[in-house]
Amino acid sequence: MNPIGFESFEAAEETTAERWERAGLFFEAKEYTEAARLLADVVDEVPEQVAPRLLLARAYYHSAQLGRAEEQLRVVIDRDPVEHYAHLMLGRTLQRQGRADEAAPWLRMAAAFAGELPPEN
Repeated sequence: MNPIGFESFEAAEETTAERWERAGLFFEAKEYTEAARLLADVVDEVPEQVAPRLLLARAYYHSAQLGRAEEQLRVVIDRDPVEHYAHLMLGRTLQRQGRADEAAPWLRMAAAFAGELPPEN
């Protein structure tokens, strides 16, 4: 039995909303791999929604599935170009992969969206 104790729900047919809610509980409990498994199903069911995809990217990031995180973050940014947190997460994901030069513009964009512009010289 997992620490949250949700095995009994898997036997019953869950709605997308229930799966989304359960994935959030796993994420909060830092069970990122299980959260990602559930969130991947949610994203498949509602691919147009940004919030589940962003949480999926975060779950991938926290479970060191960086290639998958990058892929999901790029989709989020394509669909919602002003989602500043996706820019920040993509920059951090690229940094963790040792791709600092690629990360820099994404981090600058996230800072600009957050109003953290560099001081003028």
